[in-house]
Amino acid sequence: MPNDSSTVDYRALLEEEQRDLRAKLEELGIGGDSLTYDSNFADSSQVTAERGEVEALAGQLRETLSGVERALGKLSGGKYGDCEDCGRPIDPLRLEAKPAARYCIDCVAKH
Repeated sequence: MPNDSSTVDYRALLEEEQRDLRAKLEELGIGGDSLTYDSNFADSSQVTAERGEVEALAGQLRETLSGVERALGKLSGGKYGDCEDCGRPIDPLRLEAKPAARYCIDCVAKH
C-alpha cells in the first residue's frame, strides 16, 4: 500500500539523516571542523593521499548535513516542501525519497 504523504513524518526522516551524517563524520575522526590523523604513518605520501580522500568525503558529508539542517529550519519556519526556485510545492514522493530536497523535479532539471 503506498504511503499517504500526509502521514510521512519528514521531521523524523530529516533528524534520522542528521544523526547518521553526524555519526559518519565522527567515524572519520572529525570532532568539530578538524580532522585527526594517526601520526605513526611512516609514508608521508600515504598520509597525504588518505587526508585528501577523507577531506573530500568529509566535505560531501558536511554539505549534505548543511542541506538537512536547512530543511529542518524550513520545516520549523513553515516553508518546508516549497521549491526554492519556483516556489511551487515539491512532490511528496520526492520529499519522501530525499527529505532535504530544495527544488521540484522541473527546477532540478534546470540546475
